[in-house]
Formats: sequence, structure tokens, C-alpha cells
Amino acid sequence: MSYKKYIKSYYIKFSGLLLLGILADIIVDIVQLYIPDFLGSIVEIVSSKNGVVFADIKVIVIKVIIVAFILFIGRIVFRMAIMPASHKIEAGIRHDMFMKAERMSQRYYHENKVGNIMSWFSSDIEAVEEFTGWGTIMIVDALFLSSLAIYRMCSLDYTLSLIAIIPMFALIIWGNKVEKTMSDKWEERQRYYDRLYDFTQENFTGIRVIKAFVKEKQEQKAFKKVAQENSDKNLEFANLSVGFDVCIELIIGIAMSMVLGFGAFFVYRNSINNPVVFFGKPVMLSVSQLISFIGYVDILIWPMIAMGQILQMHSRFKASLIRIVHFLNEEEEIQNNPNAIKLKNCKGKITFNNFSFIYPKKDRTILDNVSFEIMPGEMIGIVGKIGAGKTTLVNSLLHLYNIEKESIYIDDIDLMDIDITSLRSNIAYVPQDNFLFSDNIKNNIIFSNEEVEMDKVKDAASFAAVDDNIKDFQEGYYTMTGERGVTLSGGQKQRISIARAYIKDSPIMIMDDSVSAVDVKTEETILNNIKEKRKGKTTIIIASRVSTVSSLDKILVLNAGKVEAFGKPSDLLDTSPTYKKMVYLQKLESEL
Repeated sequence: MSYKKYIKSYYIKFSGLLLLGILADIIVDIVQLYIPDFLGSIVEIVSSKNGVVFADIKVIVIKVIIVAFILFIGRIVFRMAIMPASHKIEAGIRHDMFMKAERMSQRYYHENKVGNIMSWFSSDIEAVEEFTGWGTIMIVDALFLSSLAIYRMCSLDYTLSLIAIIPMFALIIWGNKVEKTMSDKWEERQRYYDRLYDFTQENFTGIRVIKAFVKEKQEQKAFKKVAQENSDKNLEFANLSVGFDVCIELIIGIAMSMVLGFGAFFVYRNSINNPVVFFGKPVMLSVSQLISFIGYVDILIWPMIAMGQILQMHSRFKASLIRIVHFLNEEEEIQNNPNAIKLKNCKGKITFNNFSFIYPKKDRTILDNVSFEIMPGEMIGIVGKIGAGKTTLVNSLLHLYNIEKESIYIDDIDLMDIDITSLRSNIAYVPQDNFLFSDNIKNNIIFSNEEVEMDKVKDAASFAAVDDNIKDFQEGYYTMTGERGVTLSGGQKQRISIARAYIKDSPIMIMDDSVSAVDVKTEETILNNIKEKRKGKTTIIIASRVSTVSSLDKILVLNAGKVEAFGKPSDLLDTSPTYKKMVYLQKLESEL
């Protein structure tokens, strides 16, 4: 979809408000053109040889008050119509972008930094909102107010009108040539803003590491460099913008000077009965007409300024909207099959059939011809060296990446044929990084279902052996976890993540190295709770310690992306060198 077609759909959607605002703005433009007529009439009355007639001035004053009232109401109306419409357009675009962001695959976020994406959601959307709001008002004024003012000027005198209009046409021609340069400069400025945003976000996220390694000064220097580059690009755009504004003011000043100079000369020649003749036609301009004409030129100044601002706004609007639409046009890799099957009454049977996996745009095979079967209700452990593909294996069950058909089955249904929402609804997942939201503990636990009663929340915390820790906090379950759970220890974050998964009560539960930060006794408590409370439900536990999985039904041993062994723990000592070595090393470690 092109950026023009995309924004056009929003203009159509909010056309009612926009048309009301535009109509009110046109009425304002028409009405304010009476003011120069009133000024001319007052000058004519005052300079009349018959003396000042106060009754006539009173009538004009009443008309001015009426015009002022109409202008007051009209400006309120067009602001209350156009500005809310622009805010609604902004909200709609932001909603489209957020929904798009949720649908994008893991690969996209591996290749695009968070800072870049956040700048699209902030400064780029603001540039679009600015143009659809104030830009619309300025376009109406530039078109209608300037056209009406020029018409009134021409009705007074064609010659003086031509003198005033020539600079404006020069402004339009020059402005069109400058717009492309301004658009390119704005896009370049946005790219450097992306870098600044991304650098800042990354440093705030890793602030503890920076402090731990005493790298504050080094990061300050790096930030200074990034900030300076961003500042330089902002100054380049600002200089171009200011230079454009100065040229506009100069052109306006020249136009006004020419009107005043030539107008005074025409009035003087007319007053001595020797009018200036242009193209065979005398210029019959009176003082009152010159005052009215100057009033129209004064009104014309705003549309001329607006034209310059419109060009600047449009250059920012175009560059920002192209970036936004480019994001919205990104291919969504993870999508439902047109005939997707909803996973109902899931039993928890999982089959891997010669499953191989390579990350997008990578050459190295992560998993190679993996085949094994998990029966409903089994508790399975997965072990292997770092980089063996353990996390990739379980992530594949969540359809975070597209895989080959007929390689993974859930309840004998091809994973690629299962509706994504129903698939993920039937799997409770404890990720390796134990991400917690910046909220209280209770809300983190009930993330999957906000209507869960407090008793079940406490039961989930007891299941994860974290209930006692939570009770020790001053605010208990309403203790704020901080950003990414920064106020909690690693073990507490792990166990709250386990409680969050357990309360979902899904047929399949995956724990990715989720008890590595707890002591052996707590680990034993959690494993006993899993055996007791998840009996009959499939549970997969990835572990770095053999002791974690030694009591499970079966263990899968991965070595360099391949299945080295799969079976009961007692059998693996004879069939798996990797498992045997892990047992020996951990036994040696415990003896030491």
C-alpha cells in the first residue's frame, strides 16, 4: 500500500469532521475580507468634504462587531473539528502500528532495534498528526483566503494587484523546488534520531552492567558522539527551515514595500488629475481604496507564510509517513493457514518428525533431523550443551518461526495447520529470560487471566515456592516489581514466572531453564509440585543441571542440534555419552 492510499483511507474515515472544519474555515476566510472594506469606508467618511457622519461610523462599528463574533465562533468550530480529527487519525495510525508490531515475527525484532521502532511511534506519528491538523487549516487558508484576497485586490486595481502577486508566484515556484531537499533532510534527521533513541534505550536497559564495570565515562563519551551527530543533523534541517522562512519574510516585505510605494505614487498622480496609464488604461486609485488594498495585502501575508510552513510540514509528513507505511507493509511471516484448525480438548501429545531448523538469513543448522514423541501427561526433561538447540526446539512449539510442514504435530495435527491463537492458548511458557512487567506481583501472576481469584494466585505462588517470599514483602502481592522485575532477585523472578505459567492451567507447560537461579531444596519443592499438581498434563523442562530432570519420565539429550538419546534417565547412562559426562561432572562438583 502506498503512503497516499493509506492516509487517504483516514481522510475518508473522518471526512465528516474534516469537512465541517474546512467549511467553518472557509466562512472565516470570507468574513474577514470585509474588514479592509470597513477600513476603506471609515477613511472615505473621515476624508469626506461633507464632514464626519457618526451615524455612518456607528453602522460600520456594528458590522465590525458582527464580523468579529462570526470569526470568533468560526475559529472555535474549525479548531474543534479539524484538530480532533487529526488526533483521531494519529490514534488510528498508532493503533495500526501497535497491532502490526504484535503480529511481527521474532526475526523482525532480531533485525530491527527497539530504538528505531520507538521513533516511528513517537516523532514520525507526531509529524503526521501536525500536517493533518494544522496543515489542513493552512492549506485551506492558502487556497481560499489567498484566492479571495487576490480577487478583491483585482476588483480594486489590476495593476497594483499584479505588482503584489508576482512575488507570491516566485515563492510558490521556489518552494516546490526546496520541498524535496527538506524532505530528504528530515528523513536523514530521523535516521540519526533513531540512533540516539536506540543508544539511550540500550544504555538504560544495561545500566547495571555499565555501573558494575565502571564504564560511565566511556558511555558518556559514546553518547556525546551520537548526540552530537543528531544535533548536527537537526541544525542542518533547522538552518534550511529558517533560511526558507527568512526568504518568505523577505518576499513578503518586498511585496508590501512595492504595494506601498507604487500605491502611494498612483494615489498621488490620481489626486493631481494625472493618473498613471498602464496598457492604455489609467490607474484611478483613491486613498480609501489604497487603504482597503493594503488591508487585503496584509490578509494575504498569512497565506504566504502558511505556504512556507505547509511545504516544511509536508516534507516532514511525507518522509515520516513513508517510514510508517514501510513498517506497515512489512511481510508478516507468522500467519494462520486459511483453513487453520482450532486446537480443542488438547491432550498434550507432541511429535517431532525429522524436524530441522535454520534461523532466517543464517547458514548454520541449529536442529537437524530431530525425531521423538511425547505422550500425553508425560514429564520430559531436555539437556545438552550450550548451543545444542534446546530453546529453539521448544520455541518451535509456539510457532514463533515458520517451519516445514509435517515436521511437528500436536495431538497428531500438523503444527502449521493449527490456529496460532488456540495453539498458544494451550501452552504455558516460562521463558529463559524470566521477563516481568513493570507492575505488581499479583498482576504479573494473573497476566493470562485478570479475573482469577486471589486464592488461585496464592496457590500458584505456593506451586512455585515463592509465596513465603512474597508475604515477607511489606506490600505482599501488591509489591511493584520495577522495570523487568529489577527489584526482585533472579530466583524470585524465575519463580513468579513459573507461577504465571502454572495459573494458566494449560495442557502443555514448557519451562526453559526456569529453576537455575534457585537452591536445590527449592528446586526439589517445585519439581514435587509439578509431579503432584500437573499429573496427567504434559510438561517439558529444559535444565542445565542433571538433578533437575533425573526424576522425570524421560530425558531428551541434544548434542550439536541432533538427538543423541531419548529415554528413561536410568537408561541414558548406557546410551548417551553427553548425559553420562554431565552426571559425572555434577557428581564430582557435589563431592568437591
